Amino acid sequence: MKIAVSACLLGENCKYSGGNNRSERLLSELAKHPEIEVIPVCPEVAGGLPTPRPPAEIVDGEVANNCGVSVDAEYRAGVAAEMARLKPHIESGELAAAVLQSRSPSCGVHEVYDGTFTGRLIAGRGLFAQALAESDVALIDISDL
Repeated sequence: MKIAVSACLLGENCKYSGGNNRSERLLSELAKHPEIEVIPVCPEVAGGLPTPRPPAEIVDGEVANNCGVSVDAEYRAGVAAEMARLKPHIESGELAAAVLQSRSPSCGVHEVYDGTFTGRLIAGRGLFAQALAESDVALIDISDL
């Protein structure tokens, strides 16, 4: 069995701020199940965005950073690249789920920031989470673990 996991949750410094969202709880759970193969994913890095980078939110259906610059093409290219990498695992039925970082414009499962850069959340999914859902991959928000 395989699961995709946001790389930042595994401790990879790929977060917009240059840091990570390492989840000791997730790592502890994974350690209990050596039969699970983890596939780290980060559509933002896969799309060519640097680390660190300005924070981005979905603004009227497009991803833009807090400087008002559209980074939508990079986000969508990253989603396409990660989905292509996961495709064989999805098609074979080996990919059981994806554990994703909360609120991200890529990986948010339940909520994303509202596009005003004020910290306000709205119901919705990030672009990558949506693509995974459309491929019938079970989504787990790290906050639900």
